[in-house]
Amino acid sequence: MHAIAIISIFAAIVAASLLAAPRRASVEGFFGGRTAQGRAPGVWVLALSQVTTWIFARSLMNAAILGYYYGIAGTLAYAAYYGSFLSGGFIVGRLRDSGAMSVQDWLAARFGRVGTGGYNAVIGLRLLSEVFANLIVVGLIFAAVLPGSEVWAVLIVALLGLGYSAWGGLSAALRTDVVQMIVFLLVFSLSFGFLITDPGFSLRAVLTAEGTSGPHNGWVLLAVALLQVFSYPAHDPVMMDRGFIADRATTRASFLHAFWISTVLIIGFGFFGIQAGIEGAAYEAQLLGTWAQILPAWVFAALMLSLLVSALSTLDSALASAARLVVEEWKIAPRSLGGGRAAMVAFMVAGAGLTLWGNQSLFDAVAVSGTASMFLTPVLIVGLVAGRQITVIGFAGAFAAAIAGAAVYFFRDTAAMAQILPEGHKYEQLLLICVVVLIAGFASVLLGMRRRAQ
Repeated sequence: MHAIAIISIFAAIVAASLLAAPRRASVEGFFGGRTAQGRAPGVWVLALSQVTTWIFARSLMNAAILGYYYGIAGTLAYAAYYGSFLSGGFIVGRLRDSGAMSVQDWLAARFGRVGTGGYNAVIGLRLLSEVFANLIVVGLIFAAVLPGSEVWAVLIVALLGLGYSAWGGLSAALRTDVVQMIVFLLVFSLSFGFLITDPGFSLRAVLTAEGTSGPHNGWVLLAVALLQVFSYPAHDPVMMDRGFIADRATTRASFLHAFWISTVLIIGFGFFGIQAGIEGAAYEAQLLGTWAQILPAWVFAALMLSLLVSALSTLDSALASAARLVVEEWKIAPRSLGGGRAAMVAFMVAGAGLTLWGNQSLFDAVAVSGTASMFLTPVLIVGLVAGRQITVIGFAGAFAAAIAGAAVYFFRDTAAMAQILPEGHKYEQLLLICVVVLIAGFASVLLGMRRRAQ
C-alpha cells in the first residue's frame, strides 16, 4: 500500500516541478540562471537551491548509515563536509576579489590549459558520480518498496529529471529546487517529529551513541572530512556555479544560510540511523529494509519520499552544471540550447548506464572525488589566499599526488595496493592517503615557488 502512496505523491512532485520550470528558455537563463526578465536569483532562492542540491539522496543515506555503524561520531563526520559552505563561500569571495568569475578563470590565468584541463577532468568525474549515485538510491528505494521495479524506476526518474532540466537548464534547476526543498522540509519534518516524540527516543542516548561497530572509525572519518573540507567545495561545480550568478552580498548570505540549514538536516537524518542502531535492528539493504521493519508505514513512506525528492533535485542541478562544463569550459558543443541539452543527455545516459551496471557503493564516490580534489588545497592556500606565484610544475605535482591518492583508495582491495597500504579499516587507510596527498601537494607547490625564485 505504501508503495502506491510513495509513487503517487512522487508523481505529483514531478508534475509540480514541471509546472515550476520556466515556460520559455533562453541561452542566458539556461547557462547563467537568469530569469526571463534577466534578474539574478535572490538570497533564499540561492540558499534553498544550494541546500537541496547538497542534501542529496546519497548524502542522506550516507549520514544514516554512518550513524548506524559509528553512532554520533559517524553522523558528525558526514556533517563536517557541510562546512564546505563556509570554506566555499570564502573561496568564492577571494576569487571574485581577484577578478575571476569561476575557478577555471583563476586557474587559466595562472596555469593555462594544464590548470583548467586537470580541474575540468576532476569535476567532470564528480558530475558523473552525482548522476549515477543518486540514481542508485532511486533503485534501492524501489527495490525496497516494490521489488522488481528498480530498473524501470531508474529509467523513468532519469527521463523525467532530464526532461525538465533540458527544458530550462540552470534557471529551471533554481526554480524547481525551491519547490522540491519546500516539499522535502515538510515531509522530513513530519517524519522527524515522529522520531523525537516516540517514547523509545532519547536525545541523550542518540548524542552519546557509539553505533553498532563502535565510534573509532567515525572519528577517523571526521578527521578525513576536516582535511578535505577546504578543497571539497572548490571541485563541486554545482556550488561554485551558484557562487557567481548573484551580487556578493546575496551570495555571501546564501552560503551562510545553506550551511546551517544543511548541517541541521544532515544531523537530523543521521538520527534515524543512530536510533536504528540503538534499537538493535539488524542492518538490511542500505538501512531501507531496517526502517521498513521498525518504523510505521507512513514514516517509512515519508523517508522514502525525502530521498526521492533529494535525488530529483540533485539530478537537475548536476545536469545544468554538466551543460556549462561541456559548453563553456570544454567548448565541445555550441553555446546554444541544443548544445546544452546534448551535454545533459550524454551525462544522463552515462550516469544511468553506470547505475544499471551494478555499482552500489555510496560513500566511495565521495571519498574518491574528495581525495582527487585535494590538489586544490595547497594551490588555493598558497596561490589564492597567500597571493604567491606557483609554477605550472608545482601545480602539476600537487594534481598528480591527489589523483594518485584517489586511485590508491579506489583500488585499495587489489593485490598491488595491498603492498602499499598498511592493514586497517578503509577509513584509516583513507586518512593516511589524505595526509600523504597534502604533504606531497604542499611540497610540490612550495618547491615550485623556490625553483622559480632561484
